[in-house]
Amino acid sequence: MVMRKDVPVEETWDLSLIYKTKEEYENDRKRAEKLAEEIAGMKGSLNTPSNISKAVDKYQEYLEVITLIINYSDLRASVDYYDGEAQNNASYDRMLLSKLEGMIAFMKVEIAANDESVILEASKINGRNRGYLLDIIREKPHTLSDKEEKLLSKLSPVLDTPYQVYNMTKLADMVFPSFQVDGKEYPMGYSLFEDDYQYHKDTKIRRKAFNVFSEEIKKYENTTAALYNAQCQKEKIESEIKGFSSVFDYLLFPQKVTKDMYDRQIDLIMKELAPHMRRYAKLKKKVLGLEEMTYADLLVPLDSDFSPSVTWKECEEYALEGLSIMGQDYKNMVHEAFEKRWFDYARNQGKSTGGFCASPYGKGSFILLSWNGRMSDVFTAVHELGHAGHFRAANSNQSIYDTDVSSYFVEAPSTINELLLAHTLLKKSSDLRFKAWVLDNIINNTYYHNFVTHLLEGAYQREVYKLIDKGESVQADTLNSIYKGVLEAFWGDAVTLTDGAEHTWMRQPHYYMGLYSYTYSAGLTIATEVVKRIESEGEKAVEDWKRVLASGSLYTPKEAAMMAGVDISTSKPLLSTIETIGGYISQLESIFA
Repeated sequence: MVMRKDVPVEETWDLSLIYKTKEEYENDRKRAEKLAEEIAGMKGSLNTPSNISKAVDKYQEYLEVITLIINYSDLRASVDYYDGEAQNNASYDRMLLSKLEGMIAFMKVEIAANDESVILEASKINGRNRGYLLDIIREKPHTLSDKEEKLLSKLSPVLDTPYQVYNMTKLADMVFPSFQVDGKEYPMGYSLFEDDYQYHKDTKIRRKAFNVFSEEIKKYENTTAALYNAQCQKEKIESEIKGFSSVFDYLLFPQKVTKDMYDRQIDLIMKELAPHMRRYAKLKKKVLGLEEMTYADLLVPLDSDFSPSVTWKECEEYALEGLSIMGQDYKNMVHEAFEKRWFDYARNQGKSTGGFCASPYGKGSFILLSWNGRMSDVFTAVHELGHAGHFRAANSNQSIYDTDVSSYFVEAPSTINELLLAHTLLKKSSDLRFKAWVLDNIINNTYYHNFVTHLLEGAYQREVYKLIDKGESVQADTLNSIYKGVLEAFWGDAVTLTDGAEHTWMRQPHYYMGLYSYTYSAGLTIATEVVKRIESEGEKAVEDWKRVLASGSLYTPKEAAMMAGVDISTSKPLLSTIETIGGYISQLESIFA
């Protein structure tokens, strides 16, 4: 893979959409400091509705600036971990954020010290501050003293070290050896494996790549386990400091969902989806003519010889067509994303793996992915465009305070886009082979990614946090054993867990983001049911969904889903979604019978 300096500029995102010049960027650093100083000057006066409202107004202005600064430096750093200047800027800005947050940590504490009636009165002065102030009321039982909150803010760069070191180890320090199959040499890299080899149609290459990749990351298992243990211990300590009864309650609190909703998502999928996915694994074994279905074979497509190649221009065309049901405004946003270079789709050394979308308030979105010219990459692109569309609507209609959407809900807009694209492709063609490919893509990418890969991560995480909650620590052997146990429980005898499967826990950054992994399946559950409504009710369902997108974080996930016509207070939507997945697999079984 090429170094970042050798990547064509058209394959990179245009961060000048945030700051046109270095001077603008540095001026905003100074502006953020000035705003923080002005807020700090209000200390001791936040005991009247009027003064509270003025401080929250000022804090809103500060947040809008600091958000741009942090996004700008983090985005620059994420595409090249070998870029010393970018890494230094990202580190400097994290330290700046820590310093400024420490200066103004008193604000929440001082506001929370008032009677609830005073805070409610302040929320009426400027409606755009209401969500922030209501959250302060909700957080009152867990708000620390001014001194303690300031200390935590100052320590935040250090407390985030496990995640930073994990990424540096994974993206900069790990160097993978090439490997040979039948006398031919193949290069290896983190993204090469995750974006290419694990989908490779040649069984020898696919399995050898898995072995080489697994053997290399195993060398870092003790370091990675130590980092993850540090992250978990940090969260446990924070949960105790803030008065939560468990680390689970602490991590679910910002999601605004119950422990029952969390457990139900994991338990039902582990129990009810597993039999369907075992059928799928057995079908794959039969169609591919494998003597045994190994863990290294799970992501190879059913029809390996049919994988439509796609140009970047065609990607835009597919996205526009697949998402047309969302209306002209949405199509305009999609076109703008391609025209104005919201995407960074280059493949280069030192670049973050996977994909994400960052949408700094007041600007467009910035989407990272690695383009391989496959139709599956189109699904990744429309997934991230779902996030872009969501936050364009939220950022345009709400204050910055009301755009912090719960992670339980945040994957719904992105996965809706995947399903809309897939269903559009199914309707377009009468070719049975193409239909089989689309159905397989729905299972092998959309649902597998969200309902299997990330859900199994969530099930694994739950077992880890149970140990942490009991005051224990976790080492590599423990983590390997837990992950292997989760895989065995889900796949049964349908899949042979070859050496290296147990190290899958090392590959995801989600564990440094709280209880995030399980929420992918929660979002896709909502998405599946909303798409059914859109396809049966048309424009009314689309408009309902757009209102949900525009509402940002005004509502809890349960309330937002209900606005879209999905009642997630019961298990019905999840069971219906699992039945839908089973139906897709049945269609594939009939095609390949």
